Amino acid sequence: MIYIALDILLAVILDFILGDPRWLPHPIIYIGKLISFLENKARKLAESDSRLRLSGAVIVIITGFISFIIPFCLLEIVKPFAVVYHILNILIIWTTLAAKSLNIAAMKVYTSLENNDIEDARIKLSHIVGRDTKELSEEEIIRADVETVAENTSDGVIAPLIFAMIGGVPLAMLYKAVNTMDSMLGYKNKRYYYIGFFPAKIDDLFNLIPARITGVLIALISPLVKGNILESFKIMIRDRKNHKSPNCAYPEAAAAGAMKVQLGGTNSYFGELVYKPTLGDGKQDLDKRHIKEVIRLMYGAEILLVIVYIIVVYLISKNLFLYLINCNSL
Repeated sequence: MIYIALDILLAVILDFILGDPRWLPHPIIYIGKLISFLENKARKLAESDSRLRLSGAVIVIITGFISFIIPFCLLEIVKPFAVVYHILNILIIWTTLAAKSLNIAAMKVYTSLENNDIEDARIKLSHIVGRDTKELSEEEIIRADVETVAENTSDGVIAPLIFAMIGGVPLAMLYKAVNTMDSMLGYKNKRYYYIGFFPAKIDDLFNLIPARITGVLIALISPLVKGNILESFKIMIRDRKNHKSPNCAYPEAAAAGAMKVQLGGTNSYFGELVYKPTLGDGKQDLDKRHIKEVIRLMYGAEILLVIVYIIVVYLISKNLFLYLINCNSL
């Protein structure tokens, strides 16, 4: 347990320093290619909406199984070689984390706004959100950027860490596959409504606990942005259902409460207007600085989770060690 905890800690540090390891063959790229291949096959073979929906379930099963079994087998093969095992373990966990990447992407939007280049800010934002960005105002750009970082604090940082802590690399990679399927197929528009049904539902299930833990973590570290822990908790509990997703509102509402801003509202996705209820009280107007603040909340939540995890592992290992000594003495 201690060695696995150290592997996770080193993977987090690598992500903090280097971010997305582009020089490595990134697993998510290949997962994405597999999903696209299966989607194209499904659209050719499915003769009705019901079969297209069933195809979505098949895509979940195939992609999930492959994403789990490959890292599982790789680690089993190198298990006799301890150093190789832990290096591979660290590298794969590293690829599941996106804190540094989120930081860089969000700050690109911030820099464009700082340079008063709203067109460039819209372009940079379009790389990280699913909504239409061509006609967004500065405040709407800031809101989208902040919401993306808050939501992905769960999806891209806390959730993969939790699954790695529970089930190691294979479970973390399975989670990333589920999350990638949702981001590629889980849209509630005409094109993806049926094929994306099961990917979206499975993603909701996998994020059920991590999203709530993320919200709690953000509330606990809200003083990092001069927020109030109790107020952040209150906003999170009050507005937790103000989202079509059963999960996204938890980290977003906690962040809104911590920064005393209001998130949510109407967005355009693929030309369709989608209304979302608001999150937070909006005691402060959204400003560019809130992009930096939500990034601070993201890193703070991740650090707090890792600290709690290491303490728990240490206490369990210590008590187990003492128990084994007592058993041997008897």
